[in-house]
Amino acid sequence: MSYFIHADLDAFYASVEQLDHPEYCGQPVIVGGLPGDRRSVVSTASYEARKFGVHSAMPVAQAYKLCPQGIYLRGNMNRYREKSAEVMAVFADFAPDVRQISVDEAFLDITGTEKLLGPPAHVGARLKEAVREKTGLTVSLGLASNRYVAKIASGMSKPDGMSVIAPGEEDRFMRALPVGKIWGAGNKTQEQFRQYGFKTCEDIHRLSLENLRSIFGSAFGLFLYRAVRGEAAEAFEDERGTHSMSAERTFPYDLYDAFTIETTLFEICETLMFRLLNQSWQSRTVSIKIRYEDFSTESARETFPRPVGTIDELFDHLSVLFHRKYKSGRGVRLIGAGLLNLETENAPRQGELFDTVNEKERNLEKYILEINKKFPNAALRRGRSMMADDGEE
Repeated sequence: MSYFIHADLDAFYASVEQLDHPEYCGQPVIVGGLPGDRRSVVSTASYEARKFGVHSAMPVAQAYKLCPQGIYLRGNMNRYREKSAEVMAVFADFAPDVRQISVDEAFLDITGTEKLLGPPAHVGARLKEAVREKTGLTVSLGLASNRYVAKIASGMSKPDGMSVIAPGEEDRFMRALPVGKIWGAGNKTQEQFRQYGFKTCEDIHRLSLENLRSIFGSAFGLFLYRAVRGEAAEAFEDERGTHSMSAERTFPYDLYDAFTIETTLFEICETLMFRLLNQSWQSRTVSIKIRYEDFSTESARETFPRPVGTIDELFDHLSVLFHRKYKSGRGVRLIGAGLLNLETENAPRQGELFDTVNEKERNLEKYILEINKKFPNAALRRGRSMMADDGEE
């Protein structure tokens, strides 16, 4: 029997700030910008701030109206990435296969580890304890027989909880959920659900595969059919053709704050890399798209010697392209990125030279990380990294 854990750190950026600044503990912390920052957006809100109605993607000006007593921070992406690496190292102690899908979440495949580590629920409890002891952070877990259900289950137990979906219970678990919980069904799909009167997964469950395909198309119809039954279903996103994938974010306000723009770009990188993993593709060509307040649009692309391998690597490439094309002082209405000329993962790669260079780069990054841990004020970075020191989530 396969078993997976989806681990999701609780209010990650805000939690790191509370960890580093004990005086923030128990206080509403809002990461994303200061109240006076022009057009800044909330990246993460602590659970204390959420009680006031503050949530991610909300304009900071609106958050301030709801919670004027909050602690507002621009954030520090370098620090968040450092803590993320610490957490992922803990995860690696519990599972032979850890698939990081964003800076604050990952899937752990614990299939076949029961004799060594114990029952899945026991593994989850030990994992939560280890994360707290070694990093000072809390994590919410979902345990299930496939990644899809585990992902949804983890969101049912936040913060600092654990939901276990026993084998054979996946169908019952999914059928009871509102359609808003379907992972992979975006805003446009949710609007379709409303048009058809679908409120719960049970409403979709009643439809045949043929009905779903006639309404939502062949691929997405099949995805929904599997998802509402708790079967192994990959989060689905429409693609125009099979040789590229892209993601973009349109902002409700024109953005001028580099921290918020770069945070959004990092989140897009997470989205693209997860989709790349899900579909077993690789890509050496990245693209950036910038739309300004007057709706004029700029774009750029670049091809590299070897396929992009990690979220951080993709972010570094795209950051360079962004800062190369961005016209300073102009408001950004939309930011987008893409991976082009997709190939299967077993497609021929560059030879040993690039493998050696890649290994050297990884060792260099580990060395820089250790120096920054010992000397935080050094703030050393890779030469290609354009991430501001006051990054965000």
